[in-house]
Amino acid sequence: MANQPQVSALLLSLLVLSLVQSLHAGGIAIYWGQNGNEGTLTQTCATGKYAYVIIAFLNKFGNGQTPEINLAGHCNPSSNGCTIVSNGIRNCQNQGIKVMLSLGGGIGSYSLASPSDAQNVATYLWNNFLGGKSASRPLGDAVLDGIDFDIEQGSTQYWDNLARYLSEYSKQGKKVYLTAAPQCPFPDRYQGGALNTGLFDYVWIQFYNNPPCQYSSGNSANLVNSWNRWTSTITATKFFLGLPASSQAAGSGFIPADVLTSQILPAIKSSPKYGGVMLWSKYFDDQSGYSSAIKNSV
Repeated sequence: MANQPQVSALLLSLLVLSLVQSLHAGGIAIYWGQNGNEGTLTQTCATGKYAYVIIAFLNKFGNGQTPEINLAGHCNPSSNGCTIVSNGIRNCQNQGIKVMLSLGGGIGSYSLASPSDAQNVATYLWNNFLGGKSASRPLGDAVLDGIDFDIEQGSTQYWDNLARYLSEYSKQGKKVYLTAAPQCPFPDRYQGGALNTGLFDYVWIQFYNNPPCQYSSGNSANLVNSWNRWTSTITATKFFLGLPASSQAAGSGFIPADVLTSQILPAIKSSPKYGGVMLWSKYFDDQSGYSSAIKNSV
């Protein structure tokens, strides 16, 4: 019986450790919508792998343009064919998965010309994808959880105005989540101003196609330093490590699953703002099985 206090202390320390780890347990966010061979939204959420799904992209809007959504081979928005996605959105939400609409992307025609233009875009998003009313809702009558900013071209101004106008709609009952996918060089050229508003819930930083701050073979220091700068400078609820789901998903920055789980995640999970991992994209994750390989470590 002489060993009992030591056993109790060991059990207590193990309990504390497991509590700390559970507090820092993260989720996986996935981009969906840019490959018709990646399955439906319902199938995506039924895998049980993802906590957040980001529908990509609304890639034409602002500056007086008629907004257009592009979901690649999934559906044809010009014939109202994407309203079928509504059932998928609801199925995901019924499982506790948050579903966002992503603005921008690498290819498209989008920019904001002024604060009033930002307000017009916010009104459009509210009425057509969020809690407002419109006769022409591209994804049908389901109400999305929020808006994702993946701004990679066009104007560098007025995104802060758009974030403020969108966040105002949270006062009408259902919270409008704001998320963003900045590039890892700090500050982000396009979204720096918007992120400085402190209004964003989830920020999934793109640690790929950005050699100065991404992982390179055997070197995680640049990534960890960049992560620490982001999480200590920007006010947001949670930060996510944005990665390609396979070596084919991006030009550079892929991290083998065993390296991620043994070296990278332990180095960043100590951050109280750690939220998990974001992957581009569902199609590439299907090919590689990446999320399955990392899920228990995220």
